[in-house]
Amino acid sequence: MDLLSAYNDSDEEESTTTTTTTATTTTETTPTNNNNINNNKAITSFKPSNLAPIITSIRVVENKINPNDKILLYNPTVESLEGDIYGPKKPFSSNEKKLDPKLKNHTNGIVEDYHINDYAFDQQILSFRNHGYSENPNDSTELIGYRDNDENTTTTTTTTTTTTTNNNNNNNNKKKKDKRKRNITDDPSNVNGYLGPWGKTEREFKQSGEDDMVSIESGLTEQQKAFMDSRVKKPKGKDEEGDGDSDSIGTATSSNNTSIFHGKSKKDYMGRSWIDPPSDLRLVIPDTYIPKKSIHTYTGHTKGVAAIRYIPKYGHLLLSAGMDNTVKIWDVYGDRRCIQTYMGHSQAVRDICFSNDGRRFLSCGYDRKTRLWDTETGKILNSFGNGKIPYCIKFNPDDDKQEQFLCGGSDKKIIQWDIKSNEIVQEYDQHLGAVNTITFLDDNRRFVTSSDDKSLRVWDWGIPVVIKYISDPSMHSMPAVALHPKGKWFAAQSLDNQILIYSARDRFRINKKKRFLGHNVSGYACQLGFSPDGKFIYSGDSTGKAFFWDWKTSKIVKTINAHNNVCIGIEWAPLEPSKVATCSWNNEIKLWD
Repeated sequence: MDLLSAYNDSDEEESTTTTTTTATTTTETTPTNNNNINNNKAITSFKPSNLAPIITSIRVVENKINPNDKILLYNPTVESLEGDIYGPKKPFSSNEKKLDPKLKNHTNGIVEDYHINDYAFDQQILSFRNHGYSENPNDSTELIGYRDNDENTTTTTTTTTTTTTNNNNNNNNKKKKDKRKRNITDDPSNVNGYLGPWGKTEREFKQSGEDDMVSIESGLTEQQKAFMDSRVKKPKGKDEEGDGDSDSIGTATSSNNTSIFHGKSKKDYMGRSWIDPPSDLRLVIPDTYIPKKSIHTYTGHTKGVAAIRYIPKYGHLLLSAGMDNTVKIWDVYGDRRCIQTYMGHSQAVRDICFSNDGRRFLSCGYDRKTRLWDTETGKILNSFGNGKIPYCIKFNPDDDKQEQFLCGGSDKKIIQWDIKSNEIVQEYDQHLGAVNTITFLDDNRRFVTSSDDKSLRVWDWGIPVVIKYISDPSMHSMPAVALHPKGKWFAAQSLDNQILIYSARDRFRINKKKRFLGHNVSGYACQLGFSPDGKFIYSGDSTGKAFFWDWKTSKIVKTINAHNNVCIGIEWAPLEPSKVATCSWNNEIKLWD
């Protein structure tokens, strides 16, 4: 029995020890109910030590973190760190619930449209400018700004109005007698100057002129504004329309503001000008083939490009006429950037033409002026005008006739100008519509012109008599003409979406076997031309494409998606086998190879 009782005691001890060891948070001992066990025997339990320091509970307050604190005693959330400290809450901040991206109409959240009447908007702007406050558009009863100054002004204005009303009656008689000076003469014998009671006064004339200048200057760049300021200070010419006389910008009054040079230096280390061609170019016409891809895009014009021309012989420079009133010249072989900008027209530039040596070029625009430029210095050498809009200009290709050029305009005439004397030498007046193109033929002894009267007319140089009149009821207007390199044929861009071929010799007959179809140029004066060796003929398209045909088979060889807008100009480099430049009304000039 003693053995059994001892065995029972051991079991009780094990049970008590297990109960005490499992409880880690309590330190009490459990008493036993067995009478045979000695009550003086104590049961001890293991009490683990707490190594972590006692820290009071810290309540994290959102958006209340001081940015000057260098130590934080807790781990804040990213949202609390990005929250605002002072000021109103963001409507769509990261602290709030994130807005559904489907509901956003802006990258930062929701932008709501708000409509206000134009009259009310102008009225609030004037009140804010004059008095310093305006109404809140969301709440008309609330004012935005300070009204302290306005209260003082209102009191003064009310006192002054009472005194001025008494004096108004006395001054009415004086105002009726005051006559403002008319800007136009009151002499009825002056037919051009007399406008009677409809003539503007000096005050009205000044106000209208200032408003016009503000509207014009708002759309100009800083360089163009500086040029306009220099023009205003200079004396004006005799008449805006003129009789062929040069205007205020001429050889004597030309300034440096007419052009901007963008290159590093105007001469290289050998003293050669930037106009001179590279030394590795040779005057050899290569065997041509169709270009495959775009190698460069020229960007610099702020509006569409109307025409492009390579410099004669070498073609190392490219001239462009822009609708932003400027003419730019670009590098083709080097850095391929804009070298110089010519600013002399007040409206869009229509056409450009190089002289034989490339040292000078002509430009005509919708400001009814034709200007002769020095390519290197950018100065305006001379200006020509007869009061009509010039549409096309052309130097005589002969070296001994470089001092004369032809200009066709909206007055249905082709005018022959002399550069030295600045006078009209000859007028060719037979067309019934505006003249579009001028092309020299037959060793430059003759030239052919196209017009809006849907006809072609051939002239002898210096003789204002038509030697050949080409017209047919089925013909359309031909706004672009190009001569074949061999000089036997010339191509005309017809607005019925086809290119017609005419002989460039005595009879000037149409070649019915050669017609180039497939492109769409209806309504657009898309340029056309020939490759240097005459194998291919190319043309722009109203959809922005560039078409290339084989001269012998009259079949389309390749079509290139050149631009997103109409491809108005296209030009083949004179010494390159496959380098073609295209321009469009989307402000771009692309180089293809």
